[in-house]
Amino acid sequence: MPVSNTAINTDEHKELVAVFDELKRIVNPSLTGNDLDLLQKAFDMAYDGHAKQRRKSGEPYLFHPLEVARICFQEIGLGPTAVICAILHDVVEDTPYTLEQIREIFGEKITKIVDGLTKLDGMYNNSESPQAENFKKVISTLVEDVRVVLIKMADRIHNMRTLGAMPRHKQLKIAAETEYIYAPLAHRLGLYKLKTEFQDIIMRIQEPEFYKEITEKLANTDSERQKYIKEFINPLERHFEETGIAYRIMYRPKSISSIANKIRTKKVPFEQIYDLFAVRVILDVEPEKEKTACWAMYSIITDVYRPIPERLKDWITTPKGNGYESLHTTVVGPEGTYVEVQIRTERMDEIAERGFAAHWKYKGIKSNNSVFDVWLDNVRDILDTSNSDALEFINDFKKNLFNEEVYVFTPKGDMRILPKGATALDFAFDIHSEVGYHATALKVNSKLVPMGYKLQNGDQVTVTTNKNQKPNEDWLKIVVTGKARAKIRNAMKEERRKIGELGKEALMRKLKNMKVNFEDNVDMLVKYFGFVSRPDLYFAISQEHINLSTEMKVFTVEGQQLKLPEIVETEDDLSKQEDPKTKKEEEKRAQKLAKAKILVNGEPADTYGYNFATCCNPVEGDSIFAYLTSGAGLKIHRTSCKNATHLIANYGYRVLKAEWVGDKKNNFVVDLVVTGVDSGIGVIQTISDLISNKLGINIRNFSIAGEEGYFEGNIGIVVMNTDQLNVAIKALLEIDGISNVVRKQKE
Repeated sequence: MPVSNTAINTDEHKELVAVFDELKRIVNPSLTGNDLDLLQKAFDMAYDGHAKQRRKSGEPYLFHPLEVARICFQEIGLGPTAVICAILHDVVEDTPYTLEQIREIFGEKITKIVDGLTKLDGMYNNSESPQAENFKKVISTLVEDVRVVLIKMADRIHNMRTLGAMPRHKQLKIAAETEYIYAPLAHRLGLYKLKTEFQDIIMRIQEPEFYKEITEKLANTDSERQKYIKEFINPLERHFEETGIAYRIMYRPKSISSIANKIRTKKVPFEQIYDLFAVRVILDVEPEKEKTACWAMYSIITDVYRPIPERLKDWITTPKGNGYESLHTTVVGPEGTYVEVQIRTERMDEIAERGFAAHWKYKGIKSNNSVFDVWLDNVRDILDTSNSDALEFINDFKKNLFNEEVYVFTPKGDMRILPKGATALDFAFDIHSEVGYHATALKVNSKLVPMGYKLQNGDQVTVTTNKNQKPNEDWLKIVVTGKARAKIRNAMKEERRKIGELGKEALMRKLKNMKVNFEDNVDMLVKYFGFVSRPDLYFAISQEHINLSTEMKVFTVEGQQLKLPEIVETEDDLSKQEDPKTKKEEEKRAQKLAKAKILVNGEPADTYGYNFATCCNPVEGDSIFAYLTSGAGLKIHRTSCKNATHLIANYGYRVLKAEWVGDKKNNFVVDLVVTGVDSGIGVIQTISDLISNKLGINIRNFSIAGEEGYFEGNIGIVVMNTDQLNVAIKALLEIDGISNVVRKQKE
């Protein structure tokens, strides 16, 4: 969003022209027809529109759309049309230019893409989640022209790369939005590099200390890894040369966010993560020889090094749902170190790196386009399902952004790809919504199973239907796919609407008897009885939750208008009115606010009344934000809280900047998970002695369990701030036998 009104100076003009000339140079080989003319017109329009606008960093705003255009072409692999649209992507939103003017100059195709890229204006300001409405609009363009979303990805990655100029609370909001929808969407579209970069930047913003710690450890061990990789590759290359297959070998370090995730999930320190890197073997062969060549290389690698059979993953025979093809194996390299090796062709590598965009380039070579087509069909189904709630839509859509899949079969042998954890009922809806609606019995491998049976790879599923069967609310607890949830919810709403028609007719009769106008009074009755919409009121009447005979007696009639019953103040209401004594107490309270330990939007948090969120239990010194709940005041969360992404992404308008201030000493309870090997020295006594006696920290609770020498302990300790907490964690890690100590969050 532009932030100033300062015109471009001479030096900046020269630099912008130079950037545009470089863009023309790299795009030039792909230009056809009047592309060059349209490219120049796009630059001229954007230059004129953004001439007096600047970014937070102070640079002319036009640098942003030009860089987005470069990313589209060089990093994502889009063509000239997308480059033109990227240059224009903020023109309609941020300048006086209109869509009509763009249509007149650039034509319908470019106008449609630019319109899809234009954010919402004020039409959703009353929405519970304006950002969810924005997500919904962006996603709705996906099935019409996927370039809209791909350009949006380029826009988002450039914004993420340049977040340094933004205040921290804005960084957290943008990072949460990215984590909530853009990173999973990048994965689903096969944009591996963008997804990885998204996740790394998100971590750098949300957990800066953890990010820095891993970065430094990677840098300190880089030379050792480089030396090891050379030692690993040397004996392989001699055998590769003998095959006569053109190849190249590259080394890929694991991303920082991926390493952090392993530390959390495996509960091991950095030093015990064995697969910090992967070796990639990329072959240059004709399409018809790809599979044979990849397996030939696999054979060589596993002849030289002993493979770990259970870690073989064949995504060449059965590609992932996002089009990814590769052969993965893990072998035991020199010094007993596990090494992951990825084997793929140049075509597979480009699709793996550039995803959907590269897929179209190879569409005629291999039929892997079907994995995208099937997924897009599912997205269309969700979009076509009548659903006015944007949050419901986004949640349904996100369930389609699955990371792992199961491959199951119809009775005729057709393969269907579903998310891991999908049930037999999900399968029924995946076949067709009508099959799902009327599913009564499900068989897996010829055996009758419950609707909630979780599908396994290779299962063959048969669905029996009955036209009298209808979805019910319990079905929503069974299914996991977005398509099934959307269809069930829609069917239930339609059934509810039909039932509600009886209630509507009863209300119309009642109001007619009272000689009042239906349309003039129905919305007032919706509010009076506490409902959100008319259908909710009609349904309640039809189910006899509202008795019209008795509950309408409180109303009087003036003309054709119902008059609400008078509200009589009770003694409780009067007692809540402010009196001079209360006012004096409030003034005293205000004097104490200067000693507040937390500021929210620059004001003492006590002004609002707040509590610490129990899901993440912030400690003084943690990076935090404040969330204004609908009924429980402010909740203070850690920025790394498991709920942070959902709250900030969908309810950004309720999120407030929060920070610790002052030197007030407070006590906080922190739960730690300690894992290790019981060396027989009395681990409970050793830990207790360290925390209580040597560190002087109170233990609130302590439980420990284990088997076969391995133990896991849960310890609640009382600390004053993160400094004291970090001292305790460091000291615990120095005890012999303890392998890891992590801070616990509620599930």
